[in-house]
Amino acid sequence: MEVIIQPNSEAASFLVARIVQRELRANPHLVLGLATGSTMEQVYRHLVRMHREEHLDFSLCRTFNLDEYVGLFPSDPNSYRHYMEHHLFRQVNIDARNTHLPNGLADDLEAECRRYEAAVKRFGGVDLQLLGIGKAGHIGFNEPLSALQSRTRVKALTPTTLAQNARFFGGPEHTPRRAITMGVGTIIEARRCLLLATGASKAKVIADAVEGPITSMVSASALQLHPRCTVVVDEDAAANLKGAEYYRWIFANEPEWEEYRVPGGT
Repeated sequence: MEVIIQPNSEAASFLVARIVQRELRANPHLVLGLATGSTMEQVYRHLVRMHREEHLDFSLCRTFNLDEYVGLFPSDPNSYRHYMEHHLFRQVNIDARNTHLPNGLADDLEAECRRYEAAVKRFGGVDLQLLGIGKAGHIGFNEPLSALQSRTRVKALTPTTLAQNARFFGGPEHTPRRAITMGVGTIIEARRCLLLATGASKAKVIADAVEGPITSMVSASALQLHPRCTVVVDEDAAANLKGAEYYRWIFANEPEWEEYRVPGGT
C-alpha cells in the first residue's frame, strides 16, 4: 500500500485526478471503477476540466460504479446514477452505453447482483478502481462485518451510515435502508485501487484501514492485501498515521512519483 499525503483536500483531489488522467491516456480502453460522495466531486470537477482544456478522452473507456441505492429511480436526485450524470457523464465525451451502475429497481435483486458481477468480468475486470471511505471504515457499502471475499450483493445499511445520509433525504425516515454494492472481494480484484480521503473526520478510520489489523469491522483494511493500492490523503486525514514521515519521504524521493511532484504535470 502506498500512502501519499498532500497539504489540503484540493491538492489531494487534484493528484487523484492526475493519476486517472495518466492511466486513461496510457489505456484509452480503461475499465474505470467509480465512486460517489462529496470527496469525489472535486476529482470529477478536475477530470471535466482536463477533458475540456487538455482534451482528456473518455470515448473508449467503460465505467462501473461501486453501488446504488435500492428503490431509487435513476432520475431521483439522490440516486448515484443521477450523481454520476451530473458530476461527470454529461460533461465529458463518454458513451452512455459504456456507463454501468447496479439497478436498484430490479424485480429480482439477487439476479441483478449476479448480472452486475458477471458484467464486470465480461469486460475483463476493473483496471483502476476509485474509492472513498466511510466513517465506519467501509468501501462501497461494505458495512462492518462484510466478508473480505464478498461479491456484489444487497447490503443493509448501518445506523451510522443512515445517519450520515439522512441529510440528503430530508430525514432518516426517507433514507433508503438497503443498497446494492460491489463486494470487498470484487473491489480488491481490480488491477489498481486508488482511495481518496480528506478531512479530520476521516483521520481515525484512515489510520485503522492503513496501519491497523485487517478486519471485517473495517472493510477498507482489506486493501492492505492489494498488490497495488494507492491511498491519497490530506494533512487532516493523515493526522493519526504513525508512518506519516516515512510516507512523505517516499513521495518526495521515489522516481515513480516524480512527475506528480511537479505541479500540473501530466
